[in-house]
Amino acid sequence: MSSKGGRKKASSSSVHEQLQHLRSLTNSTAVNKTSIIVDASRYIEELKDKVDKMSQETATSSHASTSSQNPLPMVTVETLEKGFLINVFLEKNCPGLLVSILETFEELGLDVLEARVSCEESFKLEAIGGENEGNVECIDAQMVKQAVMQAIRKWGENSHQE
Repeated sequence: MSSKGGRKKASSSSVHEQLQHLRSLTNSTAVNKTSIIVDASRYIEELKDKVDKMSQETATSSHASTSSQNPLPMVTVETLEKGFLINVFLEKNCPGLLVSILETFEELGLDVLEARVSCEESFKLEAIGGENEGNVECIDAQMVKQAVMQAIRKWGENSHQE
């Protein structure tokens, strides 16, 4: 019988330690078991409220960004020895945008020498465009950037009409 009593005492001690640990985690000043558990319940409710509030704020801000008529594109163009390094980034997937940008390259007389594209959750394009041999017009990085931005605007207008 003494082994049962010893086991009960050890488990009682373990429960006491766990309650003290719970008390410290929840910043409770309670001393009895019931009060510690009540304080822990309140603490959990406060955390749930904070999570709900943060979720609502996140949903509101993401809704605002997805509902905007014109997603803000990031477009950079760097001049290379024989062409341009063009980077385009939009925060959302943009079906059909790649075609519009490639058509713009063609209109500018740029051959795509190398490109990496991702269209899954956002639109990312990194391309190296070189001037056509027959292209006598001298184009600069600013012209390329403006043309790509114009292609994005046209694409945006067409995609919102559908």
